[in-house]
Amino acid sequence: MDESRFTRRGSLVRLGGLAAGALGVAGLEAGSSDGAGPAAVASGQVSCVLTPEQTEGPYHIPDELVRRNITEGRAGTPLSLRAYVVDASTCKAIKNAAVDIWHADAGGVYSGFGAGTVNRTFMRGIQRTNAKGLALFRTVYPGWYQGRTVHIHVKVHLGGSVVHTGQLYFPDTVTDAAYRTAPYTSRPSRSTRNATDSVYRNGGKKSLMTVRKSGSAYVATIMMGVHRG
Repeated sequence: MDESRFTRRGSLVRLGGLAAGALGVAGLEAGSSDGAGPAAVASGQVSCVLTPEQTEGPYHIPDELVRRNITEGRAGTPLSLRAYVVDASTCKAIKNAAVDIWHADAGGVYSGFGAGTVNRTFMRGIQRTNAKGLALFRTVYPGWYQGRTVHIHVKVHLGGSVVHTGQLYFPDTVTDAAYRTAPYTSRPSRSTRNATDSVYRNGGKKSLMTVRKSGSAYVATIMMGVHRG
């Protein structure tokens, strides 16, 4: 992927349920959208629900690189992020949406800020969705920093406007396991968990990713519903 820059801003909302009715992640991976049209929505077979908006936070940098691998060689347990984007009205996959993510590195540092000031690009990037609505990222399991639970910031760009900004979260039990290995063991006793995070308490449960171990890496999956504008 050419590391060109994407400057338009967009929207993010989350589908209610990771496998809502006939439109589960497995169905998207198989390339099937049967039962996911307006009739299915009207009948209640599929339910698309907008997630509560969450803060962008102080660490966003515009004009991020369009690329899949955002690690820039920094240490950390590999994480594959699989973000699906669907139309919240019809529950059908949206092709060519731009998914924009940024998060702290394994040491809890954001590029462009504090200890990461000399670099403005690590752990930041944008990917466009394919015909199945899927955007893939290669990154590392995020580290923690004081006052926040572990999270990934995300926007979805559609038609040049932002209708929602969100954050994606990890189950605490998975994070506990991930942090038992280096380099995370150099920073024991993270200060904040999901239940005590002020942002997570405001709708974060609806942005909790499904995370599984794959060898020595992790795979995180989320499904998001957006308005086309």
